[in-house]
Amino acid sequence: MQGSVLYNLGFATAICVACAIVVSSSAVSLRERQLVNQALDMQRNVLVAAGLAAPDEALEAEEIAARFTPIRQVVIDVASGAATDADPATFDPRAAAADPGTSRTAPPNNAGLSRVADQALVYELLDAGGALDLVVLPVHGLGLWGLLYGFVALDADLETIRGLTYYEHKETPGLGGEVDNPRWKGLWNGRKAFGPNGEPAIEVARGLAGPPADDPFRVDGLAGATMTSRGVTNMLRFWLDEEGFGPYLDALRSRGDARAATDDGRGRMTAGGA
Repeated sequence: MQGSVLYNLGFATAICVACAIVVSSSAVSLRERQLVNQALDMQRNVLVAAGLAAPDEALEAEEIAARFTPIRQVVIDVASGAATDADPATFDPRAAAADPGTSRTAPPNNAGLSRVADQALVYELLDAGGALDLVVLPVHGLGLWGLLYGFVALDADLETIRGLTYYEHKETPGLGGEVDNPRWKGLWNGRKAFGPNGEPAIEVARGLAGPPADDPFRVDGLAGATMTSRGVTNMLRFWLDEEGFGPYLDALRSRGDARAATDDGRGRMTAGGA
């Protein structure tokens, strides 16, 4: 009887060890592919925010890479807005924010952020002449159930919003989860991020907003999702202000990268001449 018990224990242990080895080996062998897929997914979301890909468009890896070619990735110092020598390919924003050595305690804010990384990865789309066409900024903040992670794109005037998209969140499907709705995402193009005094003014309304020409600082609220709507407003205002990407945008303006945005005749805001 005792021998049977020992045999069963030994057999179970051997199976567990074998399974652990298989799982660990698979995780290690697939790690590189996972990292590649994560990078492609991030690039695709940048393209969506920039208006270079439709939210529901299926893209192969080669097409993502081709459309991403004119986009320059830059790791900046958040406090000064200056570019750094950090490698964008290896920079991990979340790890940087979690490490006390590469982040700081966030100032009091409504976005639910406790720490802010010292550096951030931004994306600059250049036109055929090498001039700035738009910038894509990573944003994150607290919704109802957790943090939302996404991108906001600003036209070359650094004031007009080209697009907004979220790639990770825990919001309730059909309510706060409507941040994924292509119709709602389409409402952001042409809105203004900053008020007349340069302060972040964009917000998600409690109800319906008017068209961009008549109601430039507001976007339709998410029905039944007050906390998510408020969270989107709070995170955008934080990241567009001085504690976020304000210094970076000021640096772009000071070196003359900001250009006027014009309507291309189809309701889409594009960069115009200086």
